[in-house]
Amino acid sequence: MTSASVVPAPLLAPVAVPMEFPFVAPPALGEVTLIRPGCYWLRMPLPYALDHINLWMLRDGDGYSIVDTGFNQAATHEAWEKILATLGAKVKRLIVTHGHPDHVGLAGWFHRKFEAPLWMPQGEFLGTHAMYNDTAGHDTGQVVDLFAAHGLDAATQAGMRQRGNTYRVGVSDPPNRYRRIFDGERIRVGEHDWRVISGFGHSPEHAALYCADLDLLIAGDMLLPKISTNVGVWGLEPESDPVRLFLESIDRFRPLPATTLALPSHGLPFRGIHARIEHLHQHHRERLDEVLEKCVEPMTAHALLGVLFRRALDAHQTFFAMGEAIAHLNYLWHRGALVRDKGDDQVYRFRRPH
Repeated sequence: MTSASVVPAPLLAPVAVPMEFPFVAPPALGEVTLIRPGCYWLRMPLPYALDHINLWMLRDGDGYSIVDTGFNQAATHEAWEKILATLGAKVKRLIVTHGHPDHVGLAGWFHRKFEAPLWMPQGEFLGTHAMYNDTAGHDTGQVVDLFAAHGLDAATQAGMRQRGNTYRVGVSDPPNRYRRIFDGERIRVGEHDWRVISGFGHSPEHAALYCADLDLLIAGDMLLPKISTNVGVWGLEPESDPVRLFLESIDRFRPLPATTLALPSHGLPFRGIHARIEHLHQHHRERLDEVLEKCVEPMTAHALLGVLFRRALDAHQTFFAMGEAIAHLNYLWHRGALVRDKGDDQVYRFRRPH
């Protein structure tokens, strides 16, 4: 059996537009780039190997709506202060695509400093509070327990437990109230409507935003131009199938025009979303095929990290890599391509059926 039988290639019309990048460089820290009239691109630093996030400001009457906020750190505060002072910008609203620290990190700061209301999907809002407060299955211990059950070595487990709640490092105290946004809803920002396109697998209820008038898609983390989006299994939902959810979600962008300019959270804005969707499907087909090939013998998720990630991983990357390895195994297990056994050591191993 191969993953081609488990993950069939979608039937599509020929891709008309290859990927292209109309902007050769990002804006410098504390500066903005005009994407369309009333739509500005900002870039803020991150303290990871993935060292940046793209943020967006949309002209909204006598002020601006901000889409995503950046990581809670001094450099981001200072850059925002400079931009807002330069533009003379009134912050009318925060729209947050999802609850990861680089996206929601300064929502509390903005809310308190500018009294800006927070607009966000419910699953992301509640997930933000659960992660911030170590509740509802989001505590670090429960995640590490899951990784232990999938073969993570004791030394790495101990290091992860000692780190504690790293989510709080990058997130200011989040607002306790918000305005919920819904899949398919059209949000009026200034003179234009932006349609919410919900996505799953990367986070509980990720909100991308599409504006037909401007031919723009604020894709968030759902459609990145160079790297594949992290899709992981976590402690609160150990038998979930996020790879399936992610692949189904990116297919929801297929009806958009080939001319659409995608504004991703990482990397450069690009055209050719249909080509990128195909690249991502192919990427996951190849990874699943390689996992399936290795599982002739019983394998743990930890043992498969070298198959899925062909580079050295630091502690931060190992955390997310374990979630992604479990996600690929769960995908194949849910489809009967793999069998899951639990040994006397209480560790799960996956193998191809006899």
